[in-house]
Amino acid sequence: MRERLTDGLYGLGWSTVKKLPEPAAAALGRTIADIAWKRRGKSVLRLESNLARVVPDAGPERLAELSKAGMRSYMRYWMESFRLPTWSAERVTDNVQIKDSHYLTDGLASGRGVILALPHLANWDLAGVWVTRSLGVPFTTVAERLKPETLYDRFVAYRESLGMEVLPHTGGSAFGTLARRLRSGGLVCLVADRDLSASGVEVKYFGESARMPAGPAMLAQQTGALLLPVTLWYDEAPLMRGQIHPPVEVPETGTKDEKTSLMTQALADAYATGIAEHPEDWHMLQRLWLADLEERPL
Repeated sequence: MRERLTDGLYGLGWSTVKKLPEPAAAALGRTIADIAWKRRGKSVLRLESNLARVVPDAGPERLAELSKAGMRSYMRYWMESFRLPTWSAERVTDNVQIKDSHYLTDGLASGRGVILALPHLANWDLAGVWVTRSLGVPFTTVAERLKPETLYDRFVAYRESLGMEVLPHTGGSAFGTLARRLRSGGLVCLVADRDLSASGVEVKYFGESARMPAGPAMLAQQTGALLLPVTLWYDEAPLMRGQIHPPVEVPETGTKDEKTSLMTQALADAYATGIAEHPEDWHMLQRLWLADLEERPL
């Protein structure tokens, strides 16, 4: 019943929110965010706990301000995402400004595959639409399988309608397909700042241990693709800005695991720079640091 309700709510969002006048949709998002923030549920408390690591000198009042702004940013992501299928290429071009995009365009022009690796900042779906509609470049990404299956199908159909090729995270074939796309000079985009599996790479993140996916670094090593960290942040609506950081190079020496560890740490450092500058746009409402995971009973 709960899964059907969740699926129904997302379906209502995609079918209804995109039909609202934009000011009404924005106001709805702020209202939902403020109600959720005032209820002080687990997600809001976890967001504040995560932000306390990012802004260690913030007191309770400042953390509350950041978490309220964070919930509004998070709901802005959803309101925009529900409406993205209606955005024209011109609107995307006008309202997304990415610094140093030459790292991406030059890499693709050279015939070398490119991996864009992002954290959960601002609206990564909108960044993807900027790639497909403003640059005219298709790309491949990976999506976690959601329950119920109908909800996962909704997300896949939504992202494919925006010009993305979507592979399921589970099943074991995603890595090979991504590698083939990169070897043929294609583009892969991955949200890659949280991996709680045993295969996650341990990194230092704001001074504490966390795990991040090994996939971006391993793909770069195996295919020779360019690995580019990306950070995003919101400006006044509807503007979103971003930064493509310099390439993370494959170390010349070391084992595969050692190289993967160093490259993943470099991604984490780039993410931390963007998050520290715009903490209110970091949508991390789940446990991330290993110390927090240890709070759970085995």
